Amino acid sequence: MKKIITISREFGSGGRYVGRLLAESLKIPFYDNELIDMLSKKSNYSKDFIKKTEDVKTSSFLYNLSTEGIFMHNPYGAMAPNDKLFIIQNNLIKELAEKGPCVIVGRCSNYILRERDDVLNVFITCDMKHRIERCVKHFGIAEKDAQRELRKKDKARASNFNYYTGSEWGVVKNYDVALNTGTFGVEKCAEILKSLLDCDA
Repeated sequence: MKKIITISREFGSGGRYVGRLLAESLKIPFYDNELIDMLSKKSNYSKDFIKKTEDVKTSSFLYNLSTEGIFMHNPYGAMAPNDKLFIIQNNLIKELAEKGPCVIVGRCSNYILRERDDVLNVFITCDMKHRIERCVKHFGIAEKDAQRELRKKDKARASNFNYYTGSEWGVVKNYDVALNTGTFGVEKCAEILKSLLDCDA
């Protein structure tokens, strides 16, 4: 039975809202900005810094882990702050999953929980037209700048995911379900996911 749902999403796709609606429908905890608050308390890093950790990375974190022996004496070694934060985030997400059913948005959660068999990994996509409309309406981004900002955000998320997981963000094999909010709408996507979970119960 799948009891933990991870939501990965394109920027402006409404994936966050799908996750929140699903969590409310299932009456289970929802972790999105809540994760940032928790990470800030555990790490003593500011919320602004944590939000910026999806910036583009230029080397391989997994390679560094395997070659530098950073866990031998010091669990953080000489890692950069954003890499230390990932270790803390990794442990936090595993702790939340151990507590019981929940919905977790982003932050490589599908990769972090990859060894569990009770996780449904979801990717939310959307056509550019609807994404632009959502960005203008909900994020206050000027329409003329929206497409450039969307591509920039997606590129950063893909780079961050690849850096920390060695895998590809948005590639179908890394998820159990992919849904298009431009086709179905946010509410219907949440309903579809709930129906899948009900079937699995």
